[in-house]
Amino acid sequence: MPVLSVRRVAAALAAVPLALVLSEGSAAAHGSMQNPLSRVEGCYLEGPEHPKSAACAAAIQAGGTQAMYDWNGVRIGDAGGRHRELIPDGRLCSAGNAEFAGLDLPRADWPATSLTAGADFTFRYRATAPHRGTFKLYLTNPSYDPAKPLTWSNLDATPFLTVTDPQLADGQYVLPGKIPAGRTGRQLVYAIWQRSDSPEAFYSCSDVVFDGSGAKPGSAPVPADTGGAQHVHDAAPAAAGATATATASTPAAQPAAAQPALAAADTPTTASPAGPSDTAARPVAGQLAQTGSSWANGLMLSVGSAFLLAGAAVAVITRRRGSHARRAGAR
Repeated sequence: MPVLSVRRVAAALAAVPLALVLSEGSAAAHGSMQNPLSRVEGCYLEGPEHPKSAACAAAIQAGGTQAMYDWNGVRIGDAGGRHRELIPDGRLCSAGNAEFAGLDLPRADWPATSLTAGADFTFRYRATAPHRGTFKLYLTNPSYDPAKPLTWSNLDATPFLTVTDPQLADGQYVLPGKIPAGRTGRQLVYAIWQRSDSPEAFYSCSDVVFDGSGAKPGSAPVPADTGGAQHVHDAAPAAAGATATATASTPAAQPAAAQPALAAADTPTTASPAGPSDTAARPVAGQLAQTGSSWANGLMLSVGSAFLLAGAAVAVITRRRGSHARRAGAR
């Protein structure tokens, strides 16, 4: 093989793993509730290195800064609708993931968004990697105490909004619906996004208030689509179709929204009580998102592979040159 051909092959082989990990990196990040703003994204927007609110500072102290840079990755890769079975009480906001443990801190001072009970509202979910699936939004009930750990019993038995395959606009899923009436004080919106092309599901907690003391809805900036997991500063502890279903009517002139695949008791067409076991979404071959190591780890492995391949190519070239030299001397 000519030396030039060997070099070309080595360069091509070295580029393959890096290209693969870069493409997987964007697929490994997915999204979080944008409006009302989720805890994790709010802390990310404040700045993980220098958070502005006491709640975010406490969350970062508990779990590290990396969790906030991974704001779009609060997920369970094999959820398959088994949310209540897999996520224990007190760990709903982190989805039982130790990296995001700071999001579960029971505090009455988490930054909150002002909502109006009984009003129409367009919820927006920031998507950094679109997937088909169902969004289910739950609101806390009168048993909720923000100073105590959030439990499943603190949520209404059925979602107040269920949306399947919602419209994606400006990088955000549009979820039009109506906020339940009769709510007062500080509450929390719990969002579950269950993919239908994979068992993977995503979760978020958005603090809200009904007394006007919170931030104006939609006032938070939309974060750059960085794909998540871009910063490693300190280690944290171990679309097209649309059908919207809600317990309240959906505003008419607004885009339709997301899809069901959660609890057996959470089907979008009935208001039966939510149970511990949910109907599993059936994965489609080749459509599963990355659920293994982080983007940074994959990048290091790929770079290492590239160097190994390049070294092997150099060794081949060296051997071939030595062989040519020996043949020339023999002549």
